[in-house]
Amino acid sequence: MLREVLVPKGTTMRTNLFLLLVTFSFSVAAQKERTPVKTTSPIVEYGDPITLDNAKKILKAAEAFAVGNQWTVVIAIVDSGGNLVLLEKLDHTQFGSIEIAMGKAKTAINFKRPTKLLEDAVANGGVGLRLLAVPGVFPLEGGELILSNGKIIGAIGVSGMQSTQDAEVAKAGLAALK
Repeated sequence: MLREVLVPKGTTMRTNLFLLLVTFSFSVAAQKERTPVKTTSPIVEYGDPITLDNAKKILKAAEAFAVGNQWTVVIAIVDSGGNLVLLEKLDHTQFGSIEIAMGKAKTAINFKRPTKLLEDAVANGGVGLRLLAVPGVFPLEGGELILSNGKIIGAIGVSGMQSTQDAEVAKAGLAALK
């Protein structure tokens, strides 16, 4: 009689235990998603747009680094409003990298952070996967902010090689302003 109350006829104890574990797992996962993310990074403001002269310096350094490694890439530089300032496609670079380089630069500007952080959020799964539903987001390493006096003046996006190599090219370009 007691067994019939705890375990309805036609089900086994193993089935009920399985359902209980699944329910518990979903409730734990739901609680994890509600945990607020704490950030300790300061708020970075947008500054005046990057000058054409500074954009050319960055592009020249990035290009030299890519050519020195025999990497075929597209380099895009946008200003603090996300507007394209310069774009260069090295010979033999795939055409698809044009949109991707611009997308990486714009994503870095729009989210005020290197695109590697967004790539990591997606790779970690969970709530980070929501980024994939945001139109125009390129969560791929290779987009970096251009800072001057602590303010964002633009961003560089590089595409054509592996994302880690794209980021190396972008960082080599940024070194020209230091």
